[in-house]
Amino acid sequence: MLGLDVCEFGGQVLELLWLTMCYRGLLADKNDLPAEEEEDERNLNYHPPAQKSLQEIQELDKDDESLVKYKQTLLGPEAITADLSGPNVNVTRLTLLCEDAPEPINMDLTGDLSVLKEKSLTLQEGVKYRLKIHFKVNKEIVSGLKYRHVTYRKGVRVNKLVCMMGSHAPRAEEQEFLCPTEEAPKGMMSRGHYLIKSCFTDDDKNVYLAWEWNLNISKDWN
Repeated sequence: MLGLDVCEFGGQVLELLWLTMCYRGLLADKNDLPAEEEEDERNLNYHPPAQKSLQEIQELDKDDESLVKYKQTLLGPEAITADLSGPNVNVTRLTLLCEDAPEPINMDLTGDLSVLKEKSLTLQEGVKYRLKIHFKVNKEIVSGLKYRHVTYRKGVRVNKLVCMMGSHAPRAEEQEFLCPTEEAPKGMMSRGHYLIKSCFTDDDKNVYLAWEWNLNISKDWN
């Protein structure tokens, strides 16, 4: 860019990085969060950035070839146009990855979620595993996507997991995210059934998916 001050160019690049990675999309109506979720937000003391749609970001400095290429690197070469009546984020599947498991442990999240509470997934006590989240962003950049679940044993809350998934641009294909490694509880007193309440939210406190499921911790895989 001839004639553009170096400091000004650097400022534009930093602003673009902030916009593409952090700005929120134009999303669906907000739903109320559980009390524990609101408590988490207060503890984080986090203030989301101002709204900016994908189209607005693409229009910024559109005559600047270098910045256009930079935005394509971050956002992808094509703008995704989806059905505006649908949600901005679809969470399609949750997978428990465990090298010791005799078979894949998958949870389909595209159908009737109530049936998941009637079944139990099984983990052997003490094994290490990771949650793999499969999702699709349809229309606008989603900022601060987050997976959260609370685990209960016999009606008593025993554990909480909050996994920050970050900001994601629309893509034609599904995207994936791996949560940090977890270890299943072990010991005779830890075996048995656990109720888990899960949800996916973003910076705008939109709840994209919320459901309950059961996990069985056993001495072995049978």
